[in-house]
Amino acid sequence: MAENKNVNNENEELDQVVLTLEDESELVCDVIAYFPCDGKNYVALLPVDDPDSDFLLYRYEERGDDIELIDIEEDEEFDNASEAFSELLDEQDYDEMFGDDEEE
Repeated sequence: MAENKNVNNENEELDQVVLTLEDESELVCDVIAYFPCDGKNYVALLPVDDPDSDFLLYRYEERGDDIELIDIEEDEEFDNASEAFSELLDEQDYDEMFGDDEEE
C-alpha cells in the first residue's frame, strides 16, 4: 500500500525534509539530489537516522511553495528513475557529494 507523504520544510534550500508518513510518524531525510527522468522530476532522499540505508526515490511535483512527493508504484518507472540517479552519482564523485573523509 502506498503511503501519502507531505514535505514539511522550513529551509528554503530543501537540504533536509521531514516526511510525515501515513501512520503520522515522521522521518527526517537529507535531500541528496533532484533530477529529471523521462520528463518527470525526482528527488533522492537519505534518512538522517540511518545513513547506511538505501536511498528513497520519489517523483515530486511543485505546488506553489510546497513540494508533493509521489510514490513510484510502477516497476518500469522506478527502474528508470534508479538508473538516472545512478548515472548522476557516477557523474559526481560519491565521496565528494557526501563528504566521506575516510582514508583508505
